[in-house]
Amino acid sequence: MGLRTYAILIVTFAMCGVATSSSGLAIPEDKQDVQKIFYGAPNEFEKPARVNYQDIVKATPEYSSIKKKKIVSGSAKYWILISKASERAQKLINEVGKETPYDLIVADGYLESMEPAIPAEDVTELVLEKLK
Repeated sequence: MGLRTYAILIVTFAMCGVATSSSGLAIPEDKQDVQKIFYGAPNEFEKPARVNYQDIVKATPEYSSIKKKKIVSGSAKYWILISKASERAQKLINEVGKETPYDLIVADGYLESMEPAIPAEDVTELVLEKLK
């Protein structure tokens, strides 16, 4: 690729809201949403992945307990168990991030909403396997 073509690509990515660095991709600061980034640094990544966070939370023993015991949504017990389920989900996602080549794991649909969209592999099943 010629220098001119490379320069055009950099300008195009920058104008579209997805930054590039010498070693990978970056999510522009104004597009970063910490609620949707579970693992890695959004400022520089090469191999992104995505997860269905809700599916992971719903697969935890804590969430199963909510359903099994019919705990009322919004009650103190409900919020304690949901918090524990979320903590477990986050821990599992971090483990998958550390054990795989994925250097960024985000919520399903987040990277796809960028302009242009950033393709990411779905690793939800890998996380669910760790739960078993």
